[in-house]
Amino acid sequence: MTSKTYDPVPSQRVAFLGLGVMGHPMAGHLARAGHSVCVYNRTAAKAQAWVNEYGGRSAPTPCAAAQDADIVFACVGNDADLRSVTTGADGAFQAMKAGAVFVDHTTASADIARELAAAARARGLGFVDAPVSGGNLGAINGALTVMCGGDAADFAKIQPVAMAFSKAVTLLGEAGAGQLAKMVNQIAIAGLVQGLSEAIAFGQKAGLDMKAVLGVIGKGAAQSWQMDNRGPTMVDGKFDFGFAVDWMRKDLGLCLDEAKRNGARLPVTALVDQFYADVQADDGGRRDTSSLIQRLK
Repeated sequence: MTSKTYDPVPSQRVAFLGLGVMGHPMAGHLARAGHSVCVYNRTAAKAQAWVNEYGGRSAPTPCAAAQDADIVFACVGNDADLRSVTTGADGAFQAMKAGAVFVDHTTASADIARELAAAARARGLGFVDAPVSGGNLGAINGALTVMCGGDAADFAKIQPVAMAFSKAVTLLGEAGAGQLAKMVNQIAIAGLVQGLSEAIAFGQKAGLDMKAVLGVIGKGAAQSWQMDNRGPTMVDGKFDFGFAVDWMRKDLGLCLDEAKRNGARLPVTALVDQFYADVQADDGGRRDTSSLIQRLK
């Protein structure tokens, strides 16, 4: 984990559920910012490894981790995982004290956010859906962008604490708004990565020094995070890192499902989703999303 300066925030008792490639460093930043952290992970060995690295303590269930916490953060896999750690057997909602807030960093559906916000409210709890952008490097560096939906009072409680692992934490509307904003983010990225893939593949066919070309056009209107951070590795054919194709397909599925409900037209997104299916079929599910260029080779 890189060094980060933490703004002074009164120490909170927090729990963190889910210690994957995102959750592990995010929970670590909370500990380093001075908060009292209890972690839970489905694989107990990962929770123990986190405790060995950062201190704090681990718990055997989400329910046990959430006891006495002011804020419970979670970053799990999908809607079903989220239900399991909240309202399922040994879920966190059973033990959270009145007034505590559950913050969900999972990229999930807007429907589950609204469902759990209502369930939390019925128990006297707060709920904020708060998916993140910035990838594993953003989590490690404490520089994530967090898109939030929920009640303004609940958001005010969690925003200064979440800044331990973020560069921006923004309330965008009621429950579900955070998840909808993350869908906007993924739709934009999908089209951008396909365009970057085609541009690099075209330049290579034309015999250009593509790293030199990216260095030039990256100072103009074509510049993007994907070009700066993934363009050179796409030229080198390196994809064994980053945000996996499997995860992107899950996210694009959420986008396409939501579009069916709200009537939005996503022709490019649907096409790129199928391109990613081709990458999966070529045993590329764990490659970075920039591996989209391999379809064009």
